[in-house]
Amino acid sequence: MIPLFLPIGPGNFVRAFLIIGHFTIIPGMKKILSLLLVFFVLLPVFSENVDVILLKGPTAMGMAFLMDKAGEKSVDGYEYDFSIEASPDMAIPRIVRGDFTFASVPLNLASVLYNRTKGDVSAVAINTLGVLYIAGKDCTISSLKDLVGKTIYSAGKGATPEYVLCYLLKANGMEIGKDVFVEWKSEHTECVLALAEDDEAVALLPEPFLSAVLEKDPALSLLVDLNEEWRLLTGKSVITGVTIANDEKLLKDENLLPSFLTAYGNSVERVNSEINEAAMIMERYGIISAAVGEKAIPGSHIVMISGDEMKDELSSYLEVLYSIDPKSIGGAVPGDDFYQI
Repeated sequence: MIPLFLPIGPGNFVRAFLIIGHFTIIPGMKKILSLLLVFFVLLPVFSENVDVILLKGPTAMGMAFLMDKAGEKSVDGYEYDFSIEASPDMAIPRIVRGDFTFASVPLNLASVLYNRTKGDVSAVAINTLGVLYIAGKDCTISSLKDLVGKTIYSAGKGATPEYVLCYLLKANGMEIGKDVFVEWKSEHTECVLALAEDDEAVALLPEPFLSAVLEKDPALSLLVDLNEEWRLLTGKSVITGVTIANDEKLLKDENLLPSFLTAYGNSVERVNSEINEAAMIMERYGIISAAVGEKAIPGSHIVMISGDEMKDELSSYLEVLYSIDPKSIGGAVPGDDFYQI
């Protein structure tokens, strides 16, 4: 049975023409037109391009091979347009307007956007786990307890670095301002300057910035893996980034999300197994330099976790963030409609 109503889109104008023509064309052309009609009706139904917003860094790294493939040809019949922003602030206006299909953003921002848009966006995949590390020149430090009396330089106040650091220090019986001190900087580069000026200084640095710093200064080393500390404490992983979707666009095409997740999953698998090639692609698209990418990929914990496992991991982590500061996730833990499963 031929559907009477089709979503608006270039391909469907052709379908409509053929359906009408099938019943009005002269008999001699009816067989040819029927074959063409079957061909077009069997094609996937698309209304527009798939617009993907990415951020420089780990949340974009997993899509390297998908970007590369989409740059040469359609993926499963879909045409992709990627845009890479330098910071979340530059992506927020488009997301709020609904001018996107998918976007990879920090988890707490995804929750804030869900609350701000009253549920117009939903999480479709976890894309990055923990990327936070303590680095410095003092190799006697190997645990959080060893940080007593130290000043930690860090960027990311009001974001994941602050929430993770404060939670871990408190859980280890350490009080900021008494047992350990934190000096917040506006950029990671300021933390690196502090490390250069003081051999006893330590800094909280995320991947891939950590790898870039270690490559430039051999005297620095990774001292404490905060992601591992979190896992030992909670039994869960730190979740840095998620990929969200514009729900309105998913409703127009039931094949879009499964197709995207399959292509995305394949890309992530290749990024983690074909590191050298992945790093070169990342440099080509301006995500990160190839030299740093090769070193950063293993510690960036790039994943593509969807479905029930995604919901289980996200809901637990969001509850922790809410307990630290409700404002960090937009004032409320998202409801079940936040998860596309």
